[in-house]
Amino acid sequence: MAPSSRELPRSPLRLTGGADGPRPRSLADLISQVTAGRLGPDPAETRVSVAFATRQGVRHASRGSGYRNHVISFRVDRAVGSCAVEPDEVPDDLVYDCVGASVADLVAHPVNAVRVAALDAYLMAAHPHERFADEAVTVPAGSSLEKSMARAALVTDLVPASRGQTVLVVGVVNSLLSHLRRRGLRYVPCDLKDGATEWGEPFVPDCMAVVDRCDAVLASGMTLGNGTFEPLLRHARRTGKPFVVFAQTGSAVLPWFLGSGVTAVSAEPYPFFWLDGGPSVLYRYGGKAS
Repeated sequence: MAPSSRELPRSPLRLTGGADGPRPRSLADLISQVTAGRLGPDPAETRVSVAFATRQGVRHASRGSGYRNHVISFRVDRAVGSCAVEPDEVPDDLVYDCVGASVADLVAHPVNAVRVAALDAYLMAAHPHERFADEAVTVPAGSSLEKSMARAALVTDLVPASRGQTVLVVGVVNSLLSHLRRRGLRYVPCDLKDGATEWGEPFVPDCMAVVDRCDAVLASGMTLGNGTFEPLLRHARRTGKPFVVFAQTGSAVLPWFLGSGVTAVSAEPYPFFWLDGGPSVLYRYGGKAS
């Protein structure tokens, strides 16, 4: 079954209190706007009611290798915000200690993944995707591979690149690479983990070492958690190069950087497509969706 989509009655993401302010140019800028109360309710009075970790291992049928996901998530009101981390990077007790804490305290937490997950939950509660995204798309039910490929088609459709151009892919997902190959695009696979693609191409560990030779960037939201997002954002602003993000981590955070270096976002809030064989929804901002 093909994905189904619907345009949403969209309200643009705006700062509160009248006129729009400048778009954030860094995660610290965005956190400052939140703590100043410009993007929603008082973060000192907004608390995390649930905190949890999700661990997953997968190897799709017919694929030669697998991978692991480890995600920490916080609930604020009706919203769940998330940040992917390396396996065992964030202890469970640290996550559980965040229950009952205020968003103001958590966005100042010394652990970056905690800051990102709390910010994501707060912004999703204040600015839900169904009100602010350009388009909601249903990934149809299917096997893990079928859903991965359907989701990859929706993500790569946002990349404004022409046959023969080269896309820097930060956070290797073989299904994404498969769809880029179908479009006749070249790519440079970049990942902090050692490894190779399904076609034997070795991962490049340093995305900034190769970004200048690429025509567009397609990056995982995990870049928010591991510190590689902002160098890529500055590069996109400096060069005008398309910068598309597929986000489970920070799905409500990254749309705030549209117009400040980010071209388009595929936002996929918890629960993610890989958790269930039934249909799931992702939200698209910018790109062809607009």
